[in-house]
Amino acid sequence: MKLVKLIANLGYGSRKDVAWMFREGRITDAQGEVLYADDKVPHEQIHVDGEPLDPPPGLVLIMHKPVGYTCSRKDQGRVVFDLLPPRYRMRDPALSTVGRLDRDTSGLLLFTDDGALLHRIISPRAQVAKVYEAELASDLRGDEGALFASGTMMLEAEREPLEPAQLEVLGPRRARLSITEGRYHQVRRMFAAVGNHVEALHRASVGGLVLSGGLEPGAWRMLAPGEVETIFS
Repeated sequence: MKLVKLIANLGYGSRKDVAWMFREGRITDAQGEVLYADDKVPHEQIHVDGEPLDPPPGLVLIMHKPVGYTCSRKDQGRVVFDLLPPRYRMRDPALSTVGRLDRDTSGLLLFTDDGALLHRIISPRAQVAKVYEAELASDLRGDEGALFASGTMMLEAEREPLEPAQLEVLGPRRARLSITEGRYHQVRRMFAAVGNHVEALHRASVGGLVLSGGLEPGAWRMLAPGEVETIFS
C-alpha cells in the first residue's frame, strides 16, 4: 500500500492532507530522515511529527471506561471516543467498541478494528464470561444465586431464558456476577427482576483479561497479541 493511503487510512487526514504532510517534511523514518510519498519503508519505521505511526489494522485497545461516557460515536454529551486521539475515529477499517457499557457503568472496555475478533468475543457461542461488580440498593435475599444459575430466568419482554450466570456475594449489598451473554442492560435487569436496584456497576474482566489497578478511569492502552488470547483462556 502506498504511504499516502496507509497514513490516511490510519486517520491522520485525507489523502490530500497526508500528501501535504509529506511536502512539509512531517513524515520521517525512525532516524528523523524525511520520507517521500513513494518511499518503501516498514510500518514500524514510519514517524509522524516525531511520533511512531499508529499500529496497522488489527488494533485492540483496553480502556478503563469512566462513568458518564456513552459507547457511541454520535450520541450527545460525552462519548468514549472523546478519550482517544481524534484520528482514531477516522481509521479505516473503523475502530469499534467490543459490545457496550451503558453511561452509568464503569470498567473494562475493549476497542478493535478487527471484525472477526469482535464477533468472536461477543458471540454467545464463544461463552466469554464478563464479570461485573454491583452495588445494590437493598440487601440480597439469599436466593438470587440459585435463580441466576438456573438457566430458566426470564427477563421482561424477552422470549428466551437467560444462560446460567454465576453470583458471588461480596457483602449484604455487594455482589460479583459472571455472565456469558450481553443482553441490553442485562445485569441491571437481572437484579431488578428479583426486586433490587443496581446503584453502581463496574466490569472487572472479559474472559481471562482483567482490568488492572494501574489503568485509571479514562486511561487506555494497546493490547499485545498474547493479551488478546487471554480473553479466551
